[in-house]
Amino acid sequence: MRFTILTLFPKAFDSYLSESIMARAQKNKFIKIEIIDIRDFTDDKHHTADSKPYGGGPGMVMRAEPILKAFTAIKKKSKKICVIVTSAAGKQFTNTLALAYTKKYNHFVIIAGHYEGIDERVIKALKAEEVSIGDYVLTGGELPALVMIDAVARQIKGVLGRAESLEEARIGTGVPAYTRPEVVAYKGKKYKIPAELTSGNHAKIDAWRENHQKKI
Repeated sequence: MRFTILTLFPKAFDSYLSESIMARAQKNKFIKIEIIDIRDFTDDKHHTADSKPYGGGPGMVMRAEPILKAFTAIKKKSKKICVIVTSAAGKQFTNTLALAYTKKYNHFVIIAGHYEGIDERVIKALKAEEVSIGDYVLTGGELPALVMIDAVARQIKGVLGRAESLEEARIGTGVPAYTRPEVVAYKGKKYKIPAELTSGNHAKIDAWRENHQKKI
């Protein structure tokens, strides 16, 4: 699976993608992630990638031309490409959608919006999907891009190591988790592990987890 992110702030991705599961998934070649700086495709010495909106109003809008040039420069090795624009007004991103994406596409191009958004002509020209990760507005699309990469990548076989690590595929999503020691003391009060989890009775353990899980 390949992910290409078009952004004005490429360094925003460094820390997360170079650690833990995402770093290991790239090292083991389960996924490939490339970050493209949109400013590299501007045509002036100041690398101007935004401009004032037509019709007036506050803020700036990301220009269409640098984005389209950046997209054109991507080496597209497959026809199973999904172009996504991060947008607070887009369709809701869910775990179900992430799973569907993995079955339908093998290359995701995510355009991280910023400021007042991107020129609408980019969406029309690239037939892009506008996607939102929640009912709130962020200062930029870099965090949503990371969320989508993580949610999609973890669906790919091998990324999490073992298939049973995929919580939503087993009993375990949202279930309270406990580990050693069996009793934790804090401010004079003792907090114990539920008796079902220490019973050794797998039927009781499964029933307890079933009753406490939260579906996503």
